[in-house]
Amino acid sequence: MARPHIEPFVELNESYKTFTLPGFTPSGSHYKVLSLDTDIGSCSLKMRFDNGYKRKPGMSYSDMEIFILTGAMKVGDQACGEGHYLFVPAGYALGAIDVPDGCEALVMYNDSEPSFLESDCHHPLCLKEGFVSINSYQDAPWAPGNLVNPSVAAGVMIKVLHYDVLTEAISFIYSMTPEFMQDNISYHDCAEESYHIWGESWMLQFGDLPTGGYFWRPPYINHGSFRSKLGTIAFGRTDSKLHNYFHFNPWSNPDENKLRSAAQLYRQRPALFQWVASDGHNHPHGPMDFETPHYHDNPQVKHTHAHHDHPHHHHHHHHHHDHD
Repeated sequence: MARPHIEPFVELNESYKTFTLPGFTPSGSHYKVLSLDTDIGSCSLKMRFDNGYKRKPGMSYSDMEIFILTGAMKVGDQACGEGHYLFVPAGYALGAIDVPDGCEALVMYNDSEPSFLESDCHHPLCLKEGFVSINSYQDAPWAPGNLVNPSVAAGVMIKVLHYDVLTEAISFIYSMTPEFMQDNISYHDCAEESYHIWGESWMLQFGDLPTGGYFWRPPYINHGSFRSKLGTIAFGRTDSKLHNYFHFNPWSNPDENKLRSAAQLYRQRPALFQWVASDGHNHPHGPMDFETPHYHDNPQVKHTHAHHDHPHHHHHHHHHHDHD
């Protein structure tokens, strides 16, 4: 199964545990699990590194993301302070880590459980060009929230830190202005994750989310309306395209929201809908993909959630538009 719905969760109420997985430095690092896929081990962690923590150069077998919350760490020759973001592709030999004065960070392993192999050279299959290292507070511009389509209400700004051209997954920081308000209900086709770095927000279904608040929200789950009295700055991620479906029924369930999404596809792109809903349709990750027949065997392609979430029996609905 994929990661379960976790919302709301306030990690500041939980204690750290010592990080003892094989291959990692045996002392000086601590973790809290924010969310976890128990089948493949992918996870989002809040981590604390003690004064003087060191780790040798090395790589992970999973794509990894790091966001520095407090303090600083040196990665190779680069000093990474608050707000620094790293996207480290699987097999990328990250430089030695040195934490002289302590540090807290979000650390995410996207494809498998945390792993570390000491190495000063990249794996031959590593997509080295995917590496990102940027101070999001200082070196990335704010953009209006209408980067997402259809747009959220005015008062949300976003900084894109990583964009996957294949899946359209994004990692970003966002802010809500003080007194931000949006009165409709939204849901997405993608999973959505967020951690409140500072500030608070309120959501109709889930109540208040303070500093240290977190959620992992699977697709098609209603959320909204929204409020933020004092404003918020937060780190967020999706696993595919972030498309807003807006409506005003807070009581609809995910299955009804899927039908509403299909109905929208039917209205906007009827020929594509009929083809997808017909027998013998082409699976983009299956052997019938005539352009890239070995797509899912490519080590750069992450297909785990597609196979976990996609049953191999099909119910073909030709009248989804009746449910809208």
